Amino acid sequence: MHSVPISHTLNIGILAHVDAGKTSLTERLLFDAGAIDRLGSVDAGDTRTDDGAIERERGITIRSAVAAFTAADTQINLIDTPGHSDFVAEVERALEVLDGAVLLLSAVEGVQAQTRVLMRTLRRLRLPTLVFVNKIDRAGARSEALLTDIRRRLTPHIVPLTDVDAVGTPAARTRPRPLTATAEAIAEVDPDILAAVVDGPAPTPDELAKALAARTADGSLHPLLFGSALGGQGVPELVEALTRLLPRPTPTAADAPPRGTVFAVRPAPDGGRTAYLRLYEGEVTERQRLTFLRRAADGRTTEVPGRVTGLDVIGRRGPLTAGNIAALTGLTTVRVGDRLGELTDRAPQFAPPTLETLVRARHPEQSARLRAALLTLADQDPLIHARPAPEGSTALLLYGEVQKEVLAATLAQDFGVDAEFEASRVRFLERPAGTGEAYEELPWLDRTRCFATVGLRVEPGPLGSGAVFTYETELGALPRAFHQAIEDTVHASLLAGPHEWPVTDCRVVLVRSGFVGPLSTAADFRALTPVVLRRALERAGTRVYEPYHAFELEIPSTALAPVTGLLASLGAEFGPTTAGGTTEGGGIWHLTGALAARRVREAELRLPGLTHGEGVWWSRPSGDRALR
Repeated sequence: MHSVPISHTLNIGILAHVDAGKTSLTERLLFDAGAIDRLGSVDAGDTRTDDGAIERERGITIRSAVAAFTAADTQINLIDTPGHSDFVAEVERALEVLDGAVLLLSAVEGVQAQTRVLMRTLRRLRLPTLVFVNKIDRAGARSEALLTDIRRRLTPHIVPLTDVDAVGTPAARTRPRPLTATAEAIAEVDPDILAAVVDGPAPTPDELAKALAARTADGSLHPLLFGSALGGQGVPELVEALTRLLPRPTPTAADAPPRGTVFAVRPAPDGGRTAYLRLYEGEVTERQRLTFLRRAADGRTTEVPGRVTGLDVIGRRGPLTAGNIAALTGLTTVRVGDRLGELTDRAPQFAPPTLETLVRARHPEQSARLRAALLTLADQDPLIHARPAPEGSTALLLYGEVQKEVLAATLAQDFGVDAEFEASRVRFLERPAGTGEAYEELPWLDRTRCFATVGLRVEPGPLGSGAVFTYETELGALPRAFHQAIEDTVHASLLAGPHEWPVTDCRVVLVRSGFVGPLSTAADFRALTPVVLRRALERAGTRVYEPYHAFELEIPSTALAPVTGLLASLGAEFGPTTAGGTTEGGGIWHLTGALAARRVREAELRLPGLTHGEGVWWSRPSGDRALR
C-alpha cells in the first residue's frame, strides 16, 4: 500500500511509432510501481491497456486507455496512445488533456518517419516531452550513434541523462550521465546558463538542474533516457525524471465552476457508456447534474445535459478534482470532445479525415443491423462520421485503410454483422455560387397531401462559416416543433447537395411558412423542406471544391530532382525550397507547397523509394480549390 500522501497528479501520454514498445513500457511502469501484479505481454494478448479483443488480436493500440501508478507524492495517469498513422485522431484527442509526454524510440529501428511527425507536433504545441530510447538489450541496438541520428533527424535539443554499457546485448545496463555534462546542451536554449558557461563561473549542479526543469517545462529541451521496457533497465530513472522535470498543474479552487474535456468514451458492461473526463477546474461528484457543450461541424453549439450516476476517479477515491481523470457513467448522450464549462480549452490543430467509403452488409437481411451499429459507434465517437447513402449503404469518413479492417472486425465481433467496404475516395464539398429561392404553398401534393408551407432562400456565407440556418419569418408564426423540424431537416439535407457532396459555407433563410392548425404535423415539414431546399440550391447553383493539403518535405539533395518531378506530375503548387542541414551522404533540402488531398497518398507511397527511406513528409489541410 502506498503510504505517502498523494499531493500531485500528472497526466502523461506515451507516443511512438508502431512496435516501438508503448504498451510494454506501460506494463513495466505499472508493474514496477505495484499497480499490477504481473507483466502483461503484447504477444500473449493480456496487457492492461489494450483491452479490446481487436487490439489484442492485431497487437496494436487503437483507442486511448488510462492507467495510474504512484511515485513518491505524485500520481501518474498514463494515457497509452496509438502509434499507427491511421489512428492519429486518437493521438490528437489525447494530447489535449496531457501535462507532458514520453516520446518512445527503439534503439534498434531508430528515428522513424512517424517519430518525426510526432515530435514536430509536440514541439509545435510546446508540450513538455521526455525521450525514452527502448530496447537497448536487443541485437542491433545503438546508443552514441543513435544520439547523433536523433540530433540530426529529430531535434538538436536533447539532453541525455543516462548512458549505456554493453548496448545491444542481454547484459545492457544504464548508468547516470553527470549533470555537468549537460551544461552545453542546456546553454543552447537558456541564456543564464550560456552566460555562466562562456563568462564563468561554471554553473553549479543545482543551477543546471533548475534550468533543465524550466526548459523542459516550456518545451525547449527534451531530456533523454535509455532503457528496456521488457528488462526494466532505465525505467526507474524515467519515473524519477517524470516527477522531477515535468511541471505540475497549478491548483485551482474547488468551488470554481467545473471545466473539463471528455477525451474517450467506452461501452459500459451494462450496455451504456463510460466517459473519461479530464477536469481542469472545479469539482465533480457522483449524482451531480452536468451540462456539456458540443460544437458541431457547422459551428453550432448545443447543450448536452446529464446526471453522473457513477464516478470512478482514476487511482484514487472521492470526488473528481482539478488535474485528475475519472470514468463517468450515466451520461447517456455524451460524446468524445464534449466540453464541461467553456468551449475555449486548448485543442490540437490536426487534419480531419478526408477519405470517404461506402459500407454495406454482405447479407441483405443484416442491412438494418449494420446501419444501427454504425450509428451507435458514431454516437459515441464523433470521429466516426456515418450517414445514410443510396441503396441501403452507409457513408463513412476515415483516416486510412487500416480503419476499415478494424471497423469490419468490430462490426463482426460486437454486432454480429458481416460488412464489406468500397474503395475509399477523397471527400469533396459544395458551396453556393449565388443566391436561390424556392417555396411551396399548402396543401402541397406529391403522392400524399402535405399541410405545410415552406419557403427557403440559399445564399453564400463567409468562408469557414459552415452551414447557418436563420429565418425572416415572424417569431411565433409557426409552433416551435415545426420550426425545429425545418431546421433539423435543412442541416440533414445539406449533407448531400446537387452534386451529392456536403454543402458548406452557406446561409439558409426561412422566408415563408404556414400551417393548418388541426391538420399540420412536424412530419409534413420534414417531408417538404428537402424538396424546397434542393430547388433553392439548384437555382443558386453550387460549385464543387476538392480539399488540398499543405506539405513540408525533407529530402536528401540526391533526391531533389526525382522528388520535385514526382510532385510536379501530381499537380503540386510549390512554395519556398531551401537547403539546410546535412546527412551522411550530403545535404538536406526542405520543400513546401500544396497538393490535392487525392494525390497525397500516392506521394507518400512513392517517397521512400525515391529517397532511399530518408525523406520525411508532413501534410495538413490547407483549405480547398474549386474543381476546374
